[in-house]
Amino acid sequence: MYSIIIPIYKGEASIQDLLITLRGIGKRLNSVVEVVSVVDGSPDQSFQRLASELPSLPFKSKLIALSRNFGSFAAIRVGLQKASGPYFATMSADLQEPADLVVGFFEELAKDEADVVLGTRVSRDDPFLSKIASQTFWFLYRRFVQPQIPPGGIDVFACNAAFRDQLLKLDESHSSLVDLLVWLGFRRKAIQYKRARRQHGRSTWTFATKMRYLTDSLFSFSDLPIKILLWIGSFGIVVSFVFSAVVLWARLSGRIQVPGIRPSS
Repeated sequence: MYSIIIPIYKGEASIQDLLITLRGIGKRLNSVVEVVSVVDGSPDQSFQRLASELPSLPFKSKLIALSRNFGSFAAIRVGLQKASGPYFATMSADLQEPADLVVGFFEELAKDEADVVLGTRVSRDDPFLSKIASQTFWFLYRRFVQPQIPPGGIDVFACNAAFRDQLLKLDESHSSLVDLLVWLGFRRKAIQYKRARRQHGRSTWTFATKMRYLTDSLFSFSDLPIKILLWIGSFGIVVSFVFSAVVLWARLSGRIQVPGIRPSS
C-alpha cells in the first residue's frame, strides 16, 4: 500500500485538478494507493468538496478534518498516524510539485536503499519577490539552524514505516518537521525537482509564518540563542570589570576627590 498524505488549507480551487492528478498517480501505481486528506481547519469548502469527490477515486481514501488550523506539520502528523503504509509520501494540494515526484518517492522506497526520501528544489517558477524571500529564508535556515538542509529547502518527503514510527514519537507542539527529517538520521536520499508556478489561490506561507517557523526551529534545534546570551553576559562582565578597575585606580591615585563637609570657622 502506498499512502499519500495531503494537508489542505484554503485549497478548494485546486481540488478538481488534485483529483485528476491523483487518478493519474493511482493508475501508475496499479491502484495500490491510499489517499489521506487532512483538512487543516480550512475556512472554505475544501472538506465538502473532498467528501463529495473522494469516493469516486478508484482506490482507498480517508478524509480527516481538524477542529482548527494547527499548521501543516500537525496535519501531516495526523495523516501519518491514520495512513496504512508501509510507504508514506506527502503531497501539496496546490500541485506545485510534479506528480512524477510522488511516484519517484515510492520507487526509491521500494528499493529499500533509503528510509526517508526528500524532495529538493533545484529551481522554482515563482514571482521574483517570492523567490528572493524564499531564498533568503532558506539561507538563514541553513546558516543558523540546520546546515544539512538542501539550499532550496524541503516541502515534501516520503518515508517507510520504521522512519514514520520514530517521527511520530517526537510530539513537540512547536517544532520543525523539516529539521526532524534530517535530525532523525536513518538512510536518506534526495530527489531533485523543479517547482511549478501556483495555479490557484495564494500561498499561506506568509512572511510572518516563515519567521515563526524559523524562530521555532532556532530554539528547538540550535544553541545559538544560548550562545548569544552567554556572549552578552560575558561582555557585560568584562565591561563592568574594566570600569571598576578604572574607578579604583582613579580613587587610589587621588584623581577622584570626594568633598566633605567643612566645619565653620
